[in-house]
Amino acid sequence: MTQQRVLRTWLFGRSARLGWLHLVVGGALLMPFHLLGTVAVGPLTGGRSAFLSVAGQFAAFAAVLPLVAVFGLLAPARPLSVATIRSLGLAPARGDGFPEGPARTRAARVRTAGWFTLHLALGGIVSGASLALTPFACVLIALPFVPALRGSWLGMPTFFEEPWVRALSPLAGVVSMLLLAVASAAASALLARCAPVLLGPTPADRLAAAERRAADLAVRNRLARELHDSVGHALSAVTLQAGAARKVLDSGRADDVEFVREALAAIEDTTRRTVGELDAVLGVLRRGEDAPDEETGPALDALGGLLARSGVPVTRTGDGDEDLAKVPGAVSREAYRIVQEGLSNALRHGGARPVSLRLAVAAGRELEIVLENPLPEHPAPVRPGGGRGLHGMAERAVLLGGRTEAGPHESAGVWRLTARLPLADHPERGPR
Repeated sequence: MTQQRVLRTWLFGRSARLGWLHLVVGGALLMPFHLLGTVAVGPLTGGRSAFLSVAGQFAAFAAVLPLVAVFGLLAPARPLSVATIRSLGLAPARGDGFPEGPARTRAARVRTAGWFTLHLALGGIVSGASLALTPFACVLIALPFVPALRGSWLGMPTFFEEPWVRALSPLAGVVSMLLLAVASAAASALLARCAPVLLGPTPADRLAAAERRAADLAVRNRLARELHDSVGHALSAVTLQAGAARKVLDSGRADDVEFVREALAAIEDTTRRTVGELDAVLGVLRRGEDAPDEETGPALDALGGLLARSGVPVTRTGDGDEDLAKVPGAVSREAYRIVQEGLSNALRHGGARPVSLRLAVAAGRELEIVLENPLPEHPAPVRPGGGRGLHGMAERAVLLGGRTEAGPHESAGVWRLTARLPLADHPERGPR
């Protein structure tokens, strides 16, 4: 019973029906070539029209296959073939391994030409057989019941008047349709086996796909870092400021109203700035891949506002704003994010304890960032899965050709973050 079901599915299941439709599409694509071939072989049929000659039709079919192969070498052949397969549901829309674009290399074009020729050739045969055998089978099945079909049909009236012919003709009609189904299923199976080989990706296609995936991953990682640094810092600062304001209000001391007002102002400023940064990052997603890739995000010129509303007292040393204004835009933006994440870590793990920050251009070649905060007496619990802050800062530095170091200095009783970012060979747009 299982074998019968498998056979029935192979002959008449959904895949079989889609495969037959795919072959019919191939036959339809072959038709213009076949008509051209029929006209071309007409003079060779001895005055008899090639349209009425079976031999002429087969000769036209064979004559146009080289022309079909030449057309298969053209750029649109592979996208057309892949789109046909996908639109009929013979392959998933994505993840089927078929390249999206036209064939670029000679090997890919030759393989595409082989597939295109095979598809159209098998499609022409199955389509022609479907057009010829279907009415023929219907006549055979109806022959015992419709006497008019036996009079002079095919010029063999005596043969079709035989009782045994009338008795067996319905069976012959059914068998002819089964043979057509078998031929269609076999042709579809052959195409399905050849499709990955002839339409599958070449090494060049795999390399191009890998480059696209790497570019997409780089964009996703960059956006993840931007969201992590800006939103994470804002939430840490807001949490601390709101907690401090709540404690002051709970104490009931009227002389601390000014402190609460300042805390609320800091929360307002932090959230407003973060919403702007979040809109800028989400705008990159909304623009899509084809939109101009514009740099977004604050740089060192906005560092003053960050330090004023960071939630921790910061002592800044090193170069002034005029010297830092000469830092290339790419380095300036990444430096801002590194400082922001460093302050977030200090706030998250050490609370509102003083932090020291040093920013200086060392020998005109690199920007040095050193951020220190006291080690907490009671370390904060580690979040499930760990944080991404240190890893994100290291990624930012590596993209610029720099490096970061972070860890406790027990002798000084501080946690120290050091980042060195080279200034040379960085275009204004920065690394992507």
